[in-house]
Amino acid sequence: MYPIISLSITGLLTLFLGFSENKKLVFPATILFLALACAVSFIDWNSPGVYFSGMLEVNNMTILFSLVVLVSAILILALSEGFSNIEFAHPAEYFAIAQFALVGAIMMISYRNMVMLFLGIEILSVALYVLTGADKRNIRGNEAAIKYFLMGAFATGILLFGVAMYYGATGTLSIVNVGGPLMAGGEVKWFLWIGCTFILIAMLFKVSAAPFHFWTPDVYEGAPTIFTAFMATIVKTAGFVAILRMLTDVFGMMQSLWWVMFALMVVLSLVFGNIGAVSQNSFKRLLAYSSISHAGFMLLALLGNFESAMGSILFYTIAYTLSTVAAFGVLMITSKERIEDGRNYEKIDLFDGLAKNNGFLSAVLTIAMLSMAGIPLTAGFWAKFFVFTDAAHSGLYWTVVVAILMSAVAIYYYFKPIMAIWKNKEGLPSIELNMAYRVILSICTLGTVILGFFPDLIRSIF
Repeated sequence: MYPIISLSITGLLTLFLGFSENKKLVFPATILFLALACAVSFIDWNSPGVYFSGMLEVNNMTILFSLVVLVSAILILALSEGFSNIEFAHPAEYFAIAQFALVGAIMMISYRNMVMLFLGIEILSVALYVLTGADKRNIRGNEAAIKYFLMGAFATGILLFGVAMYYGATGTLSIVNVGGPLMAGGEVKWFLWIGCTFILIAMLFKVSAAPFHFWTPDVYEGAPTIFTAFMATIVKTAGFVAILRMLTDVFGMMQSLWWVMFALMVVLSLVFGNIGAVSQNSFKRLLAYSSISHAGFMLLALLGNFESAMGSILFYTIAYTLSTVAAFGVLMITSKERIEDGRNYEKIDLFDGLAKNNGFLSAVLTIAMLSMAGIPLTAGFWAKFFVFTDAAHSGLYWTVVVAILMSAVAIYYYFKPIMAIWKNKEGLPSIELNMAYRVILSICTLGTVILGFFPDLIRSIF
């Protein structure tokens, strides 16, 4: 609860800082505010409790996932340099909206009531609609914001219809202690079957799982890169934790209904994500299709035992966040140095000859791509291994076979940026890095490598 209060207050303070004469205060103040939110999270460590009339629950699990999204936000926003290099930017507004988005994400992680889930999703979504269209001069960005908004509005309607069916079946909006009302004469009520389906569809849209993924490539490409990274990491983490809590607390006894739907969506996400990425020349669209395939891998964990799935999702979100932030960070730096018009859309050949110009960036991008591909001795390898193990223990061997085959396909397109790095291309400008970029990219790369060698650092928590 304390991070929600902290971010709500500091978000307003950030807006007021925008009126100050010294605009440079906004950036360090925001990083400090996010660090403060991380610190106050530990107040409730080992002290589980419920707040707001039982609508929010705080325990060690929710604190860990909240820290994942908060640290992700620090890493991403630190790459922005306070938006000092963008003449049309409004730093105070951007940073404030990002903090409010984090409030929504933490509410999605901690909810115990459907109303709180809805509020969390809407706070996060509305903030991202605005950030997606932050560059008003960019036609693609405006188009992406409209697409994201319209598709999100439909998903919200689907969610509310599902919640209404859930309320009709149970007589409550709480997700706690509803086992009795869920069953009538040993059979699940039809209202609940419908509600379960619609709620899960709406939430799967938020994490861009197929076949609800069609907005993802256009939105990722059109949004400013810094906010694409925000969307790709924080939204996925909050979304999957929300889905896992829903399945664990409410729909666990209905596994015979939803496991077929989830298994189908695992296959569709893996196939559409990986096959779609193969033909991409845009690095941002490649990462968009990559995020769809990673949604499939994380859904695979949910088909197994829920207790082990919690640890697998935590590890996967950390591994995915580290590699994604590193990849987008290198893209931001390289495009800023090599593209005069920042609104151009970055192709993979943007990285041509990067090894000759900057060995550090080359190493960071190479390790990030290897981790996403699931190559051994990276965090991404263990993330996929744990997910495969969970699915195998539940007896779904055919989904594991599909996932392994699609992982082999993924190696092809993840190696496209790596091959571009080592192309012999003359006349390219050298790329200089400031200390902030070096620190952030080093943290992401070292985290990926360390977790590749010592995966139990995270798994031992559960």
